[in-house]
Amino acid sequence: MFRTIIVGSFLGALGFTSLAIAQAPAGKVTVVTSFSKDVTDPFRNAFQKANPSLTLDVQNRNTNSAVKFIEETRSNNQIDLMWASAPDAFEVLKGKQLLMKYTPKAKGIAEKVGSYPVNDKDGFYFGFAASGYGIMWNERYARANKLPDPKEWQDLAKPVFYDHVSISAPSRSGTTHLTIEAILQGEGWDKGWRTVKEMAGNFRNVTDRSFGVPEAVNSGQVGVGIVIDFFAFSAQAAGFPVKFVYPSVTTVVPANIGIVANAPNAAGAQAFVEFILSPAGQEVLLEPGIRRLPVNTDIYAKAPAGYPNPFKDPQFQKMIMFDVDKSEARTAPVDTLFDQLITFQLEPLKGATKAIHEAEAAIARKPNAKAAALITEARDLIAAMPVSETQAASAEIRGAFTGSKEKGARQSELEQQWAAFARERYTQAKAKADEALKIAR
Repeated sequence: MFRTIIVGSFLGALGFTSLAIAQAPAGKVTVVTSFSKDVTDPFRNAFQKANPSLTLDVQNRNTNSAVKFIEETRSNNQIDLMWASAPDAFEVLKGKQLLMKYTPKAKGIAEKVGSYPVNDKDGFYFGFAASGYGIMWNERYARANKLPDPKEWQDLAKPVFYDHVSISAPSRSGTTHLTIEAILQGEGWDKGWRTVKEMAGNFRNVTDRSFGVPEAVNSGQVGVGIVIDFFAFSAQAAGFPVKFVYPSVTTVVPANIGIVANAPNAAGAQAFVEFILSPAGQEVLLEPGIRRLPVNTDIYAKAPAGYPNPFKDPQFQKMIMFDVDKSEARTAPVDTLFDQLITFQLEPLKGATKAIHEAEAAIARKPNAKAAALITEARDLIAAMPVSETQAASAEIRGAFTGSKEKGARQSELEQQWAAFARERYTQAKAKADEALKIAR
């Protein structure tokens, strides 16, 4: 009988152990992300070391493309996790019931960063890092071209920065979309677009990849870039001669991760969420190649000297409260307006801007009221918008950008209208600036 009990106990223990092993997450965890290998590789290596039964498969797509991909493949989903910076993208996925509700077990995570909640209140996505938006510049380039240190967005509209600034297209970069939205929300629709277009008149280019901007600044191909903060911080850690500033009108929001609905490996996805929010995962954010802002406040004790702390540094508390619902409601119209008014019309915009700069310089040397009035008219022409804030968020315009075939004609019509509007206004602005220059000479 004693032997039977021993054997039975042994088998019971064996059975329990086998059950525990069977329940442990294993296999491939597939994540779609907008982050570069500089960010994803350290996390993958650390995660797989801590979870040897799991393999992280990283698929890189820009944020908009990732959202569309998850939506288009929902009937045969092969993605476990969405991992990106833009909170409005997660709101889109949540609204379409494409995320799984989950409650992380991780402790020590802040409730808010600045005035923004770190986690979705309904538990469908989670902040793993904080991100702010601002201006990065190459000090050597700046000295060689006699550029002052920028502090505000409007500084980049000054004549001295003409052809020295780079940005990525918000339609291709979720972080750039957030930057543009922060300006529009912080300054208001009309003033915000005026600021954006006055800066854009000085752009060297508008890139397809968000990574392209900091790479160009690091290498000195361009002097100034409009970027998310960690691009600059990781470049500084790598020894590049760059600096970064948060303008007064900007925001800090969480970069997020969420489990996709009907994830093929939900247990593995949960394991990655727990890892990335754990102290070990949060410390990965401090690595020189990443340099993002952790959401576990205790981790800052291990950060290098001078590391920004959004939970203590006063400047973060003054940043605007980003309205993710407003951003999500007009993402496609805002991105399309940027492309049709700036990306695809950059040369005529730059031509009008340069003419204004030249005329203003002449007026400064020889004041002339009529010429100054013409410059005011020229600037107003550039700043003019084809739609109001209310129209941009209307069901009629938003509905044109749903991607459906029946709405495609209306989308194309709006794009053509907005492009024609921009070309006409920029041509008129240049003509007035040219006339002002003749008068002022």
